[in-house]
Amino acid sequence: MPYLFSCKSLAKAFGAQTLFSDIGLVIRPGDKIGLIGPNGSGKSTLLKIICGIEDEDDGQILKQKHLTVSYLAQEDQFEDHLSCRENLMQAMTAVVLGEDEKLRRVEAILSRAELYTPDAAVQHLSGGWRKRLSICRALVVEPDLLVMDEPTNHLDIEGIIWLEKLLNGTFSVTPAAFVLVSHDRRFLENSVNRVVELSRVYPTGSFQVAGSYSDFLERRHLFFEQQNQLEERLTNRVKTETEWLRRGPKARTTKARYRVGEAYRLQDELGQVRQRNRASGSVSIDFSATGRKTKKLLEAKKICKSYGDKLLFSDIDMTLSPGSRLGLVGRNGSGKSTLMQLLASAVDQRYWPDGGTFYTAPGLKIVSFSQNRLGLDQTLTLKRALAPEGDAVNFQGRSLHVVSWAKRFLFKPDQLETPVAQLSGGEQARILIADLMRQPADVLLLDEPTNDLDIGSLDVLEESLMDFGGALVLVTHDRYLLDRVCDQLLGFLGNGEALYYADYQQWLRDMETRTAEGRISGDFRAKKTKGISQKKRVRLTYLEQREYEEIEKRILEAEAERDRLEKCVNAPEMATDPLKLGKSWTEFENARHHVDSLYTRWTELAEKKNQAG
Repeated sequence: MPYLFSCKSLAKAFGAQTLFSDIGLVIRPGDKIGLIGPNGSGKSTLLKIICGIEDEDDGQILKQKHLTVSYLAQEDQFEDHLSCRENLMQAMTAVVLGEDEKLRRVEAILSRAELYTPDAAVQHLSGGWRKRLSICRALVVEPDLLVMDEPTNHLDIEGIIWLEKLLNGTFSVTPAAFVLVSHDRRFLENSVNRVVELSRVYPTGSFQVAGSYSDFLERRHLFFEQQNQLEERLTNRVKTETEWLRRGPKARTTKARYRVGEAYRLQDELGQVRQRNRASGSVSIDFSATGRKTKKLLEAKKICKSYGDKLLFSDIDMTLSPGSRLGLVGRNGSGKSTLMQLLASAVDQRYWPDGGTFYTAPGLKIVSFSQNRLGLDQTLTLKRALAPEGDAVNFQGRSLHVVSWAKRFLFKPDQLETPVAQLSGGEQARILIADLMRQPADVLLLDEPTNDLDIGSLDVLEESLMDFGGALVLVTHDRYLLDRVCDQLLGFLGNGEALYYADYQQWLRDMETRTAEGRISGDFRAKKTKGISQKKRVRLTYLEQREYEEIEKRILEAEAERDRLEKCVNAPEMATDPLKLGKSWTEFENARHHVDSLYTRWTELAEKKNQAG
């Protein structure tokens, strides 16, 4: 099948630091690639090389002729004084279309993004809506290949689900293929059909699996098991050969000389395997609880807070006990971070609600993690940020030298004199987590702790939070983390209400129902232009009901046909017949897209049926 982009033996370094080497990647139509890896592995740099923004140091790159590539950077850049529509029209400058056709395309994509105020200046948009507009700008030129760096940054849960639907073709604006970097595991599971991990733990520097993120995890686990078995076999062989070398062969025959060379080769191979097996690159996180046995740590009654004329929330009751794990969910600006500030001030009353009261246990220790890094002095060096009082830190009653403490968070000794301001977002997040670990807490407040953390660090963070013995209140858009850690959610509805839910899916369903009934609305969705009506509850028609009853059978039949064609494509005889292979591959891709469209239609019908009651 023809490719859009292909690279072979790609290498890139910055100064003495090698990001990656010998990377190979082929992108074909229909590919939905998730690019993951530890912080510093070169993911963003590889995206820029694909887009032609950065040059490779070595390797070969081939692109389809007249390939159109769109790049979505982590941070957006707009003409803030211009409107949403004007910014998208500017992005269409190089597109060969008439002005009326350009405007029609811009209006259509703004509608799909639910940005119903196209004349609003971008400077008035929240971070989440700016991100939606950035995604629209990348898509409005209808690229062949869409490249996205952390597209879920600044999006709330509803925004992430909107992006998933867009990438899965629900809105009919998806490119031929896309490559994205993300640390959101649920988003990866729902959006990609191929996962590529960049990491030094792999012999070639990367590990690629066709399938979902779950498929990738299974294959990676198998790979690591095989690597550990290889290390064990090599250790035994090297031990045998080393003993033979020490005895020394009496006759220096050709066979003996070959065995000497083989023994040294085995030693080198064992060293490489051991180095890869130990290059996990994940942070060691261990939050410390005070061990307090008090049944009630913090109790809130009838808490309410407003900003000007806007009521954020009212009548919130909350009881936190050891082992409580509460998640806060809601649209951006609904009051989650404000409630976290109130909880953090429950003891010293630095920040107080408009109404309601807090009751706290005597000597209560509350430790907070702020998403905006306010607790981090940017003028300090890394050494002083990690060890404020000298060359050592006290952790769980033990004194650790700052070098050992820094290594625990993946910092190198030669970084210790680096100013905090020069460190990446992920590195600054690790400093704040290190600070939290030094403070025993009864109540741990984490506001978006996953920002800038790689997947390996997220896995460790999860386990640490589940082992934490105190009370936890967590704000995050990471649905996987919410599912794993929290046993109850407080959902903000955006109209001053906040209710408790069993999980985020229940909250989402309630939000959708209330929005459909016009009882709540959010940000720019509330300010619809004329001609755009509110959603109404509708029932399935007779034909839709028949379609809904038969669609599972159709999906099973389509999947069987897809699997049959996949076997044909992978048959050994196909390798010698390019024409037949190309035809079979086209049939397989069409069958795969047919299965995807059936699942999408099934979801649409099911949602409509549920709304109808």
